[in-house]
Amino acid sequence: MNQSLVLRNDHYLANQERRESNARSYPRRIPIAIKEANGIFVKDVEGKVYYDCLSGAGTLALGHNHPVVIEAIRQVLDSRLPLHTLDLTTPVKDEFIEELFASLPKSFASRAKVQFCSPSGADAVEAAIKLVKTATGRRTLFSFHGAFHGMTHGALSLTGNLAPKQPIANLMPDVHFLPYPYAYRCPFNLGGTLGEQTGIHYIKRVLNDPESGIAPPAGMIMEIVQGEGGVIPAPDNWVQSVRSITREHKVPLIVDEVQTGFGRTGKLFAFEHAGIIPDVLVLSKSIGGSLPLAVVVYDQSLDQWSPGAHTGTFRGNQMAMAAGIATIRFIRDNRLEVNAAQMGERLMSRLKSIQNESTCIGDVRGRGLLIGVEIVNTQREPDSLGSYPAYPELARQIQRESFNRGLILELGGRHGSVVRFLPPLIITGEQVEHISAVFAEAVQAAEKKMAD
Repeated sequence: MNQSLVLRNDHYLANQERRESNARSYPRRIPIAIKEANGIFVKDVEGKVYYDCLSGAGTLALGHNHPVVIEAIRQVLDSRLPLHTLDLTTPVKDEFIEELFASLPKSFASRAKVQFCSPSGADAVEAAIKLVKTATGRRTLFSFHGAFHGMTHGALSLTGNLAPKQPIANLMPDVHFLPYPYAYRCPFNLGGTLGEQTGIHYIKRVLNDPESGIAPPAGMIMEIVQGEGGVIPAPDNWVQSVRSITREHKVPLIVDEVQTGFGRTGKLFAFEHAGIIPDVLVLSKSIGGSLPLAVVVYDQSLDQWSPGAHTGTFRGNQMAMAAGIATIRFIRDNRLEVNAAQMGERLMSRLKSIQNESTCIGDVRGRGLLIGVEIVNTQREPDSLGSYPAYPELARQIQRESFNRGLILELGGRHGSVVRFLPPLIITGEQVEHISAVFAEAVQAAEKKMAD
């Protein structure tokens, strides 16, 4: 078929439905066939332009087709470098490691080793699991309610969301989930500092109690800001306490920054907000400058595995490393983490104004340009802390109304009731204002439709 004659989204979506797996997800909520993309904008095959506040689930730190990324890819293609090298080194790989280590806190980088993985965050999580189990000789792992660490076998075992886990028999054993500080829906029904302190006390008790039934863990994995779990930022004091506890009990702390790494939260790495140093850092998404790449960076004391203990055919993606160098360097040189903090604060302020004018927004939260808006049903009874039940049907309607107005957003959190904003780090103040105005219209229209 002459592709130039095909001008409708529904043609491509029908083909996709007919040919692709039933597991496809985004096209069900974002029914679009993308033809062009530049910066924060995408254009569909019918010529409609959208603000992209999904950004490849946080992958596109510099937006679509940023000039420095395109130039880096072109240079690799023109240089006759091999595109595929397994874990053999090249000047590009060496430069990538230098740029990566230069972006880390010096106290971490000075003791760091790096493992290149197959090019997904989930595989990096798998590598981190194997790393800490090998180093400690233990088998148990701690994760948190609301966590998301990927869809491969071990990573899914560490993920809180039950829906993708329930059909899968015999997931990785000895995974234990701990309460995460979720201010709007405190797991202890206490809220505030008291709820956070209770969670810390619980973790201490589990580790100190000889009758807890849980063997000493090989590691604890956590997100500093839970993304898919509903954009829930952990308080700095709580993160510091977790780091202190894990250090005291010699439990390697794995920080998953697949979605938060390289400026998204307002610092280069989210763990820097609390001033801690993890034992293991998991990175993917933006580290490849929009191309597939994943690494695990860890303290050299954990480097106990033997040659070939974790491999992956596509861990030598030279174009991704070149694009990653360009992206990391551009972020650092232009202080885009500062822009993320400033624009995130501006967007949060606008969203809180929308909250004051609507009846369905229970909470607005986030850090930097990772922001969540929790949609609730105020027609039902709140809990004892004053939090209303989730309203996933209205959240989906808000997503549809936003999409119809040229704004791409995604949902997450409990019951899919949190509208998530992940624009690229290059977003401008003018774009924040326009996005906020579109979202305000969408919320108003969705509330009206649900009330009719």
